Amino acid sequence: MIDIRNIKHFLPDWFIAGIVLMIVLAKIFPGIGAEGSKVDLKTVGKIAIMLLFFFYGLKMNYKQLVNDLKNWKMHLAIQSITFLLFPLIVLAFYPFFIHSDYFELWLGVFFLSVLPGTVSSSVVMVSIARGNVPGAIFNAGISGVIGIIVTPLWIALFFGKASGNVSFASTVIDLIIQILIPFILGLFLHRFWGTWANRNRKYITVYDKCVIFLIVYRSFSESFMNGVFDSIPAYTLLILSGAVIALFFTVYALSFKLSQFLKFNREELITVVFCGSKKSLVHGSVMASVLFTGNSAASLFLVPIMIFHAFQLFYISIVARKMGKEKR
Repeated sequence: MIDIRNIKHFLPDWFIAGIVLMIVLAKIFPGIGAEGSKVDLKTVGKIAIMLLFFFYGLKMNYKQLVNDLKNWKMHLAIQSITFLLFPLIVLAFYPFFIHSDYFELWLGVFFLSVLPGTVSSSVVMVSIARGNVPGAIFNAGISGVIGIIVTPLWIALFFGKASGNVSFASTVIDLIIQILIPFILGLFLHRFWGTWANRNRKYITVYDKCVIFLIVYRSFSESFMNGVFDSIPAYTLLILSGAVIALFFTVYALSFKLSQFLKFNREELITVVFCGSKKSLVHGSVMASVLFTGNSAASLFLVPIMIFHAFQLFYISIVARKMGKEKR
Protein backbone atom coordinates (compact mmCIF):
# COMPACT_ATOMS: atom_id res chain seq x y z
CA MET A 1 0.00 0.00 0.00
CA ILE A 2 1.31 3.46 -0.95
CA ASP A 3 2.12 5.77 1.93
CA ILE A 4 0.57 9.15 1.05
CA ARG A 5 3.24 10.91 3.11
CA ASN A 6 5.90 9.69 0.66
CA ILE A 7 4.12 10.88 -2.49
CA LYS A 8 5.56 14.36 -2.06
CA HIS A 9 9.05 12.95 -2.64
CA PHE A 10 8.05 11.99 -6.20
CA LEU A 11 6.49 15.34 -7.09
CA PRO A 12 8.53 17.89 -9.10
CA ASP A 13 10.70 20.09 -6.90
CA TRP A 14 9.14 23.58 -6.80
CA PHE A 15 12.59 25.12 -6.93
CA ILE A 16 13.39 23.37 -10.23
CA ALA A 17 9.94 24.29 -11.55
CA GLY A 18 10.58 27.92 -10.61
CA ILE A 19 13.91 27.94 -12.44
CA VAL A 20 12.29 26.52 -15.58
CA LEU A 21 9.62 29.22 -15.31
CA MET A 22 12.30 31.93 -15.10
CA ILE A 23 14.00 30.58 -18.23
CA VAL A 24 10.67 30.55 -20.10
CA LEU A 25 9.94 34.08 -18.88
CA ALA A 26 13.38 35.24 -20.04
CA LYS A 27 12.70 33.73 -23.47
CA ILE A 28 9.25 35.32 -23.86
CA PHE A 29 9.94 38.63 -22.09
CA PRO A 30 13.69 39.32 -22.24
CA GLY A 31 15.10 42.64 -21.08
CA ILE A 32 12.96 43.23 -18.00
CA GLY A 33 15.02 45.29 -15.55
CA ALA A 34 17.84 45.76 -18.05
CA GLU A 35 20.29 48.65 -17.76
CA GLY A 36 18.43 51.94 -18.16
CA SER A 37 15.16 50.60 -16.70
CA LYS A 38 13.50 52.18 -13.68
CA VAL A 39 14.48 49.09 -11.66
CA ASP A 40 17.95 47.80 -12.59
CA LEU A 41 18.00 44.06 -11.87
CA LYS A 42 21.80 44.04 -11.94
CA THR A 43 21.97 46.41 -8.97
CA VAL A 44 19.10 44.68 -7.19
CA GLY A 45 20.86 41.35 -7.73
CA LYS A 46 24.12 42.56 -6.18
CA ILE A 47 22.33 43.80 -3.07
CA ALA A 48 20.30 40.58 -2.87
CA ILE A 49 23.47 38.45 -3.08
CA MET A 50 25.15 40.44 -0.30
CA LEU A 51 22.11 39.93 1.93
CA LEU A 52 21.98 36.23 1.04
CA PHE A 53 25.55 35.60 2.27
CA PHE A 54 24.99 37.82 5.29
CA PHE A 55 22.15 35.50 6.31
CA TYR A 56 24.35 32.48 5.54
CA GLY A 57 26.98 33.72 8.00
CA LEU A 58 24.32 34.74 10.51
CA LYS A 59 23.00 31.16 10.72
CA MET A 60 26.45 29.63 11.28
CA ASN A 61 27.60 28.95 14.83
CA TYR A 62 31.40 29.31 14.97
CA LYS A 63 31.76 27.40 18.26
CA GLN A 64 29.67 24.50 16.92
CA LEU A 65 31.85 24.34 13.80
CA VAL A 66 35.00 24.05 15.91
CA ASN A 67 33.41 21.30 18.02
CA ASP A 68 32.34 19.32 14.93
CA LEU A 69 35.95 19.09 13.71
CA LYS A 70 36.44 15.98 15.87
CA ASN A 71 35.43 13.58 13.07
CA TRP A 72 38.14 15.08 10.85
CA LYS A 73 38.71 11.94 8.78
CA MET A 74 35.15 11.91 7.45
CA HIS A 75 35.14 15.69 6.90
CA LEU A 76 38.43 15.54 5.00
CA ALA A 77 37.11 12.77 2.77
CA ILE A 78 33.96 14.75 1.88
CA GLN A 79 35.76 18.02 1.16
CA SER A 80 38.44 16.22 -0.86
CA ILE A 81 35.76 14.66 -3.04
CA THR A 82 33.98 18.00 -3.42
CA PHE A 83 36.96 20.20 -4.27
CA LEU A 84 39.60 17.77 -5.58
CA LEU A 85 38.12 14.57 -7.01
CA PHE A 86 35.35 16.33 -8.93
CA PRO A 87 37.57 18.89 -10.74
CA LEU A 88 40.40 16.40 -11.38
CA ILE A 89 37.98 14.11 -13.27
CA VAL A 90 36.79 17.00 -15.45
CA LEU A 91 40.36 18.28 -15.94
CA ALA A 92 41.27 14.94 -17.53
CA PHE A 93 39.16 16.01 -20.54
CA TYR A 94 40.68 19.49 -20.81
CA PRO A 95 43.09 18.61 -23.70
CA PHE A 96 40.13 17.50 -25.83
CA PHE A 97 38.28 20.82 -25.49
CA ILE A 98 40.87 23.58 -25.18
CA HIS A 99 41.02 24.27 -28.93
CA SER A 100 37.45 23.29 -29.76
CA ASP A 101 34.22 25.25 -30.20
CA TYR A 102 32.87 23.55 -27.08
CA PHE A 103 35.37 24.98 -24.62
CA GLU A 104 32.74 27.17 -22.92
CA LEU A 105 30.52 24.13 -22.38
CA TRP A 106 33.50 22.28 -20.88
CA LEU A 107 34.14 25.29 -18.64
CA GLY A 108 30.52 25.08 -17.51
CA VAL A 109 31.05 21.46 -16.45
CA PHE A 110 34.34 22.41 -14.78
CA PHE A 111 32.56 25.24 -12.96
CA LEU A 112 30.04 22.68 -11.74
CA SER A 113 32.87 20.42 -10.54
CA VAL A 114 34.49 23.09 -8.31
CA LEU A 115 31.31 24.26 -6.58
CA PRO A 116 30.52 23.59 -2.90
CA GLY A 117 28.13 20.83 -1.92
CA THR A 118 24.44 21.41 -1.29
CA VAL A 119 23.21 22.52 2.12
CA SER A 120 19.61 21.64 2.99
CA SER A 121 19.10 18.73 0.56
CA SER A 122 22.28 16.95 1.73
CA VAL A 123 21.15 17.09 5.36
CA VAL A 124 17.59 15.99 4.49
CA MET A 125 18.74 13.03 2.38
CA VAL A 126 21.28 11.88 4.97
CA SER A 127 18.53 12.04 7.58
CA ILE A 128 16.14 9.98 5.43
CA ALA A 129 18.85 7.34 4.85
CA ARG A 130 19.66 7.36 8.60
CA GLY A 131 23.24 8.50 8.17
CA ASN A 132 25.42 10.79 10.30
CA VAL A 133 23.21 13.90 10.39
CA PRO A 134 25.53 16.09 12.55
CA GLY A 135 28.36 15.29 10.12
CA ALA A 136 26.15 16.25 7.18
CA ILE A 137 25.22 19.55 8.83
CA PHE A 138 28.87 20.37 9.51
CA ASN A 139 30.04 19.56 5.98
CA ALA A 140 27.14 21.37 4.34
CA GLY A 141 28.12 24.50 6.23
CA ILE A 142 31.90 24.27 5.92
CA SER A 143 31.70 23.41 2.21
CA GLY A 144 30.11 26.77 1.46
CA VAL A 145 32.82 28.57 3.42
CA ILE A 146 35.63 26.71 1.62
CA GLY A 147 33.94 27.31 -1.73
CA ILE A 148 34.02 31.08 -1.30
CA ILE A 149 37.80 30.83 -1.56
CA VAL A 150 38.53 27.62 -3.50
CA THR A 151 35.96 27.89 -6.32
CA PRO A 152 37.28 31.25 -7.65
CA LEU A 153 40.87 29.95 -7.41
CA TRP A 154 40.01 26.93 -9.56
CA ILE A 155 38.13 29.08 -12.09
CA ALA A 156 41.07 31.51 -12.24
CA LEU A 157 43.05 28.83 -14.10
CA PHE A 158 40.80 29.20 -17.14
CA PHE A 159 39.08 32.53 -16.58
CA GLY A 160 41.06 34.42 -19.20
CA LYS A 161 40.22 31.91 -21.90
CA ALA A 162 36.51 32.25 -21.27
CA SER A 163 35.98 35.88 -20.40
CA GLY A 164 37.89 37.90 -22.94
CA ASN A 165 38.91 41.29 -21.59
CA VAL A 166 37.21 41.01 -18.22
CA SER A 167 39.70 41.62 -15.42
CA PHE A 168 39.97 38.74 -12.97
CA ALA A 169 41.37 41.11 -10.32
CA SER A 170 38.22 43.25 -10.44
CA THR A 171 36.12 40.08 -10.26
CA VAL A 172 37.92 38.95 -7.12
CA ILE A 173 37.25 42.36 -5.56
CA ASP A 174 33.55 42.01 -6.46
CA LEU A 175 33.57 38.54 -4.93
CA ILE A 176 35.06 39.85 -1.69
CA ILE A 177 32.58 42.74 -1.51
CA GLN A 178 29.47 40.79 -2.46
CA ILE A 179 30.17 37.45 -0.76
CA LEU A 180 33.09 37.32 1.68
CA ILE A 181 32.54 40.55 3.63
CA PRO A 182 28.76 40.02 4.13
CA PHE A 183 29.44 36.42 5.21
CA ILE A 184 32.09 37.45 7.77
CA LEU A 185 29.82 40.22 9.06
CA GLY A 186 26.98 37.72 9.49
CA LEU A 187 29.29 35.27 11.26
CA PHE A 188 30.41 38.06 13.63
CA LEU A 189 26.79 39.05 14.39
CA HIS A 190 25.63 35.45 14.98
CA ARG A 191 26.00 35.92 18.74
CA PHE A 192 23.41 38.73 18.61
CA TRP A 193 21.00 37.69 15.82
CA GLY A 194 21.79 33.99 15.34
CA THR A 195 18.74 32.86 17.32
CA TRP A 196 16.47 35.05 15.18
CA ALA A 197 18.06 33.72 11.97
CA ASN A 198 17.61 30.08 12.98
CA ARG A 199 14.05 30.72 14.12
CA ASN A 200 13.26 32.17 10.69
CA ARG A 201 15.39 29.69 8.73
CA LYS A 202 12.41 28.62 6.60
CA TYR A 203 11.77 32.18 5.39
CA ILE A 204 15.46 32.81 4.76
CA THR A 205 15.58 29.65 2.62
CA VAL A 206 12.68 30.95 0.54
CA TYR A 207 14.54 34.24 0.14
CA ASP A 208 17.68 32.35 -0.99
CA LYS A 209 15.75 30.62 -3.74
CA CYS A 210 14.04 33.82 -4.86
CA VAL A 211 17.49 35.37 -5.30
CA ILE A 212 18.41 32.43 -7.55
CA PHE A 213 15.26 33.00 -9.61
CA LEU A 214 16.35 36.61 -10.11
CA ILE A 215 19.87 35.59 -11.15
CA VAL A 216 18.64 32.90 -13.54
CA TYR A 217 16.17 35.25 -15.21
CA ARG A 218 18.76 38.00 -15.68
CA SER A 219 21.44 35.62 -16.99
CA PHE A 220 19.17 33.92 -19.51
CA SER A 221 17.49 37.18 -20.50
CA GLU A 222 20.86 38.63 -21.54
CA SER A 223 21.80 35.42 -23.35
CA PHE A 224 18.56 35.26 -25.31
CA MET A 225 18.93 38.90 -26.33
CA ASN A 226 22.51 38.23 -27.47
CA GLY A 227 21.55 35.04 -29.33
CA VAL A 228 23.90 32.83 -27.28
CA PHE A 229 21.75 29.69 -27.60
CA ASP A 230 20.97 30.08 -31.29
CA SER A 231 24.13 28.23 -32.32
CA ILE A 232 23.74 25.32 -29.89
CA PRO A 233 21.85 22.34 -31.39
CA ALA A 234 19.56 20.17 -29.28
CA TYR A 235 21.81 17.12 -29.61
CA THR A 236 24.67 19.08 -28.00
CA LEU A 237 22.54 19.77 -24.92
CA LEU A 238 21.56 16.09 -24.88
CA ILE A 239 25.22 15.03 -24.92
CA LEU A 240 25.97 17.60 -22.21
CA SER A 241 23.22 16.10 -20.04
CA GLY A 242 24.68 12.63 -20.52
CA ALA A 243 28.16 13.85 -19.60
CA VAL A 244 26.92 15.57 -16.44
CA ILE A 245 24.97 12.48 -15.32
CA ALA A 246 28.02 10.29 -16.06
CA LEU A 247 30.11 12.62 -13.89
CA PHE A 248 27.63 12.19 -11.05
CA PHE A 249 27.71 8.38 -11.17
CA THR A 250 31.51 8.34 -11.44
CA VAL A 251 31.94 10.47 -8.32
CA TYR A 252 29.16 8.58 -6.53
CA ALA A 253 30.88 5.23 -7.18
CA LEU A 254 34.35 6.51 -6.25
CA SER A 255 32.99 8.07 -3.05
CA PHE A 256 31.50 4.70 -2.10
CA LYS A 257 34.78 2.89 -2.78
CA LEU A 258 36.77 5.50 -0.84
CA SER A 259 34.45 5.14 2.15
CA GLN A 260 34.91 1.38 2.14
CA PHE A 261 38.68 1.75 1.82
CA LEU A 262 38.77 4.11 4.82
CA LYS A 263 36.55 1.64 6.74
CA PHE A 264 33.82 4.13 7.58
CA ASN A 265 30.77 2.72 9.36
CA ARG A 266 27.35 2.71 7.67
CA GLU A 267 26.32 6.17 8.92
CA GLU A 268 29.64 7.75 7.90
CA LEU A 269 29.57 6.05 4.49
CA ILE A 270 26.11 7.45 3.75
CA THR A 271 27.23 10.94 4.77
CA VAL A 272 30.40 10.83 2.66
CA VAL A 273 28.62 9.50 -0.45
CA PHE A 274 25.61 11.82 -0.20
CA CYS A 275 27.45 15.01 0.75
CA GLY A 276 30.49 14.42 -1.46
CA SER A 277 28.57 13.67 -4.65
CA LYS A 278 26.24 16.69 -4.53
CA LYS A 279 26.74 20.23 -5.86
CA SER A 280 24.97 23.44 -4.90
CA LEU A 281 22.87 25.25 -7.49
CA VAL A 282 22.44 28.11 -5.00
CA HIS A 283 26.17 28.76 -4.73
CA GLY A 284 26.63 28.08 -8.44
CA SER A 285 24.10 30.70 -9.49
CA VAL A 286 25.46 33.31 -7.12
CA MET A 287 29.12 32.72 -7.98
CA ALA A 288 28.43 32.64 -11.71
CA SER A 289 26.79 36.06 -11.48
CA VAL A 290 30.01 37.40 -9.93
CA LEU A 291 32.73 35.35 -11.63
CA PHE A 292 31.36 35.66 -15.16
CA THR A 293 30.16 39.25 -15.08
CA GLY A 294 30.53 40.80 -18.53
CA ASN A 295 30.49 37.44 -20.32
CA SER A 296 27.58 37.18 -22.76
CA ALA A 297 27.62 33.39 -22.41
CA ALA A 298 27.37 33.43 -18.60
CA SER A 299 24.08 31.52 -18.62
CA LEU A 300 25.79 28.64 -20.45
CA PHE A 301 27.88 28.05 -17.36
CA LEU A 302 24.68 27.53 -15.35
CA VAL A 303 23.23 24.83 -17.62
CA PRO A 304 25.41 21.92 -16.35
CA ILE A 305 24.73 22.67 -12.67
CA MET A 306 20.98 22.94 -13.36
CA ILE A 307 21.00 19.51 -15.01
CA PHE A 308 23.18 18.06 -12.25
CA HIS A 309 21.07 19.56 -9.46
CA ALA A 310 17.81 18.18 -10.84
CA PHE A 311 19.26 14.70 -11.41
CA GLN A 312 21.02 14.46 -8.03
CA LEU A 313 17.79 15.30 -6.19
CA PHE A 314 15.87 12.68 -8.18
CA TYR A 315 18.42 9.87 -7.79
CA ILE A 316 19.61 10.50 -4.22
CA SER A 317 16.02 10.78 -2.95
CA ILE A 318 15.31 7.27 -4.28
CA VAL A 319 18.51 5.84 -2.78
CA ALA A 320 17.94 7.61 0.55
CA ARG A 321 14.44 6.20 0.97
CA LYS A 322 15.70 2.71 0.13
CA MET A 323 18.55 2.93 2.66
CA GLY A 324 16.21 4.33 5.29
CA LYS A 325 13.91 1.32 4.95
CA GLU A 326 16.84 -1.12 5.17
CA LYS A 327 17.86 0.38 8.54
CA ARG A 328 14.46 -0.20 10.14
